[in-house]
This record gives sequence, C-alpha cells and structure tokens, in this order.
Amino acid sequence: MTKLKLGPITDDKPVKVTVELPPSLHRDLIAYAEILSRETGQAVADPAKLIAPMVQRFIATDRGFAKARRSS
Repeated sequence: MTKLKLGPITDDKPVKVTVELPPSLHRDLIAYAEILSRETGQAVADPAKLIAPMVQRFIATDRGFAKARRSS
C-alpha cells in the first residue's frame, strides 16, 4: 500500500477560484487521483478537487509558516 499524504476528500462548500496549471502538474493530479481512488476506495471524479486538500496539507506541515504566523 502506498503512503499518500492525503486521505479521503471531505465534501465542503467550496469557494470558487480560477487557477492555471502547467500540463505536467495536471497529469500528476490525474495520476494522484487514480492512486488515491484505489487506496481509499473513494472515487475522485475531478482531480481539481485535490488541490485544496493538498494546499491545506502543505500549509499545515510548513514549520516556517507556523512559526511566522505565531510571531505575527
């Protein structure tokens, strides 16, 4: 079993944001969605839905950001 940084995706009310991604990153999101679907048994119909949890995970684990946030 692959150890992914993301778990099942929760269904929250989203805020609409438009982002342009390089094609290689979009292909990586598609591949990640396929692997995540196999690992969790939960289909990821739209790979773009992975972006928010990935950014959340990144921010939550960024020690420099946490330190700067505490000191501000």
